[in-house]
Formats: sequence, structure tokens, C-alpha cells
Amino acid sequence: MVKSNGKRETELSGLDVEHKLPAGDEDQNSSEATGCTSTPDNDVATAEAQLQKVKAERDVLLDRLARAQAEFENARRRASKEQQDFRDFASVETIKSLLPVIDSFDRALQAKSDMGEFRTGVELIYKQLQDVLAKLGVQPIAAKGQQFDPHVHEAIEMVDTPDVPDHEVLEEWQRGYKFKDRLLRPAMVRVARNPGR
Repeated sequence: MVKSNGKRETELSGLDVEHKLPAGDEDQNSSEATGCTSTPDNDVATAEAQLQKVKAERDVLLDRLARAQAEFENARRRASKEQQDFRDFASVETIKSLLPVIDSFDRALQAKSDMGEFRTGVELIYKQLQDVLAKLGVQPIAAKGQQFDPHVHEAIEMVDTPDVPDHEVLEEWQRGYKFKDRLLRPAMVRVARNPGR
């Protein structure tokens, strides 16, 4: 026996290895009923049969695992393709709604007319484009005359002036837009600085 910290392993485990326990009644009855006794050859054959059975179960489980992984990968690919198709379809609908505006620009550029009529035509096209964007959920951000809001305005210049209140937007250089409640682009503005007010 191997010693461990001054004690034998049998003392540590509390087992009585020097005395063999008698076989239980069930083991005797089953061996008597079958008329055979346990031999080393039978034990080896039984162990090999159990090993083959465990290997077969393992192979079945590995096959199931491989199939489950393949199904998961296919489902992930399908979901990704469906999402991409949905995005593409949404883009197609947006583009379709803008095509009439482009057609109107084409007609305006081909027309032979004076500048007054041309300007009126471009204003109608601009109104048409604003209507399309409004239907899609795009709204312009109010800027001129409003108090400067860093969440929706981007200050390009501060101008000292006593004519308007401090931090009021004097001029809009580029219009900002929101898509529903999400900021697409901030408005680029000139802001008043009035230390006297």
C-alpha cells in the first residue's frame, strides 16, 4: 500500500480490503438460475459488449450533435438572408417613391421656358420632394429664430449682436433632418452672442 501523510490509503478510505464480502442473494440466485458461473472470459465478453454499446451510443450522439450544428448554421444563414432581403426591399420602396421627383426634374430641365416659369417648376418639384420625405417619416429641424439646441443644431459661427437674445439661431446654413425621432443630420447654424441680455 502507498502511504499518504503517514496513513495507508485503506485507512483513509475506511474500506476493509483484506476481507472479501460474500456475494448477495440476488447474485447467487441469478447465477444458479442460469446454471452458469462468472468466468473471466464471460466478464471480458460482457465488458466488450458494453463497450461496443457505449461506442454506438456515442456515435449516435455525435451524429445528432453534428446535425444540430448544421441546422443551427442553416437557420442563422436563413435569418441573415431574410434580414438583408427586408433591408433591400425597404430601400426599393424608398427609391420608388423618389422616382417621380427625378422624372419631374428631367421634364423641367428639358423644357424651353423663361426663368420665372423655370423657378416655379423647380419650386413645385421641391414641394413634391418634401411631401415624399414627409411620407417616409423625414422631418426638417426648425432652426432660424429658435434657441440653440446642441442636440439638433451644430454651431458653425458665433456672431456678436445686440439685436437678438443670446444663443438664438440667426441663420441656417444647412438644414437638419430627423427620421421619425432619430437625428439624421444636425442643422448647421450661425448663433447670436449677446452678453448684454
